[in-house]
Amino acid sequence: MTENRGNMEHENAYKVYKFADYLFEQEKAEATVKKYTTDILTFYKFLGAEREIDKTGLLRYKDWLRENYAVNSANSMIVALNCYLDFCGIPELKIKGFRVQRQMFLQQNKKMELWEYNQMVKTAKSSGKIQLSLILQSICATGIRISELRFFTVENLKKGRILIDNKGKIRTVLLPEQLKKRLLYFAVVTSNIKSGPVFITRSGKIKDRSNIWREMKELAEEANVSHQKVFPHNLRHLFARTFYKATKNLAALADLLGHSSLEVTRIYTTDSASEFQNIIDSLGLTESLTEAIYTSYQLCCLTQYINCF
Repeated sequence: MTENRGNMEHENAYKVYKFADYLFEQEKAEATVKKYTTDILTFYKFLGAEREIDKTGLLRYKDWLRENYAVNSANSMIVALNCYLDFCGIPELKIKGFRVQRQMFLQQNKKMELWEYNQMVKTAKSSGKIQLSLILQSICATGIRISELRFFTVENLKKGRILIDNKGKIRTVLLPEQLKKRLLYFAVVTSNIKSGPVFITRSGKIKDRSNIWREMKELAEEANVSHQKVFPHNLRHLFARTFYKATKNLAALADLLGHSSLEVTRIYTTDSASEFQNIIDSLGLTESLTEAIYTSYQLCCLTQYINCF
């Protein structure tokens, strides 16, 4: 029994290894491959080494995801699982994700305001963290993903635009002139970087998500900005909301963000509930409080007058 269990575990581990190869062949990003394989290992841990994959086990796993994960996380794990089922040649066993109504409001406690972003940039500069200050500005002024910072090279900066190749989808990101000048000065003069990526560590490696995330959290403490609001993707959201408010052009924004779906882009332009409340209150479709009180007073007087007879 123990030997069979060991054989099954070895076989499953080998399948996951081959699945990773398959994902790379499909030109999936390294972060995607890592997440999908981690999700499949979680599935096998739930399923147990001795069980074969069947519909009953898959539905039990779906129920377990509902109980243990937020719905968006659960759905992302189901996407990974369905991809794995395709790889295994059993697409008929694929399961449906959980239906989620699009969130109408942005949570106020997670929405980064423009003044908070400016405070972060100002604090970074005054603390001598020039590189971090420029990273914040590069993301927020262009709307790029943090993984796309590696395309900020001296060569691209000299051209005044960043050519980004994301899974075979190529787009051009335009740079504000002042940001281009600051980045070139930082790279060539301050850091003596003559070619290649601008944002690198002291050892010469390209800055990654974990480096930047940690530095941003430390900066949030210094700048007195809520930790809940400080993460790289929130800068992308701030760019999207600012651009959309200035242009009302959702299609142009989708192109700048590299989205193939306007529905995805629409999420980035969502305002907080308080902003929607202000709009609703300003429509003028109800009587004013003063008028309502006056009308109530008239009715009261009329009632007293009638009761006199």
